[in-house]
Amino acid sequence: MKYLIGVDIGTSGTKTVLFNETGRTICAATREYPMFQPHNGWAEQEPDDWWNAAKEGLQAVLHQSGVDASCICGIGLSG
Repeated sequence: MKYLIGVDIGTSGTKTVLFNETGRTICAATREYPMFQPHNGWAEQEPDDWWNAAKEGLQAVLHQSGVDASCICGIGLSG
């Protein structure tokens, strides 16, 4: 069977979802990170937090599902 992964990099965390080829959700993982507001009206984030959350989410859904990475046929990314 083939699988797809969706990664959504949001303002408070990154959600990673593994789907089978019919679109059924197999499992999901969310990794949160902080938003810094050094001044009134400012909002900042560390890009390394996004990267680490994406890596950890990918590892988590593969581990939880037991799906072999070679069965992943596509990854979608949104931010």
